[in-house]
Parts: sequence; C-alpha cells; structure tokens
Amino acid sequence: MSEQPPKTTPVIDPAKAALNKNLETAFWGLFLIMLGGQFLLKNVNLPEGIWDFGIGLILLGLNAARYFNGLKMSGFTTFLGVLALVGGLAQMLFKFDLDGALLLIVLGAMLILKPWFDQKGLFGKAEQS
Repeated sequence: MSEQPPKTTPVIDPAKAALNKNLETAFWGLFLIMLGGQFLLKNVNLPEGIWDFGIGLILLGLNAARYFNGLKMSGFTTFLGVLALVGGLAQMLFKFDLDGALLLIVLGAMLILKPWFDQKGLFGKAEQS
C-alpha cells in the first residue's frame, strides 16, 4: 500500500480575510443600490439589459479589486458577472435575449479554461491568497 501525502491545512491570512470582507461588503452595497434603483425607476424608459449590464460590472469589479489587491478571485461571481454583462449587452445592442443559451456557453467556456485558471491560481478562497 502506498502512503498518502499528509493533507495541508489552508493558511488564512487575517489581513487578506479582512480586506476581502471589506470588498464584499462594499460590492454588496453597490448591488443593493443597483437593485433598489431598478425598483425605483421601473417606470422610466431605460434600455433593456441596462440592469443586467450594471450587475455584471459590479460582480466583475469585485473580482478585479480582489485581483489587484493580491486576493484570489471567485470563480462563481466571475461566472455570474460575465453572464450578466454579456447578456445585458446583447439585450441593449441587439434586442436579443440570450437567457439559458448564454448560461450554457459561458459554463462550457469556464470548463474548458478551468485547467488554465487552476495553473495560474486565479480562483479560490480570497483569504488563502
């Protein structure tokens, strides 16, 4: 029988954990303001997809802030951000609602690119950066 290598416990950096919490709190605030604005301005004639586009910018902005602060990005919020951004753009520019088709395309692309993301170490728990 071969020996299993010992499992390493992930090291959590308290400073990075605090920074990530502050970033997440700020971006949750932006998300809730955007959502409130959507409800408040529901009768205003804005382009279709503008809210999806905004949510995508917020989610991708969170991960950009993590990246530039030396934290690992979240694959989940990056995935949702790309989905919302591209879906919003498609609605605004082409009056084309992508719904589930875009979800499948982006999910497939993420699976194909996963080995590259793993090699670069871009995604994971921000506290363990």
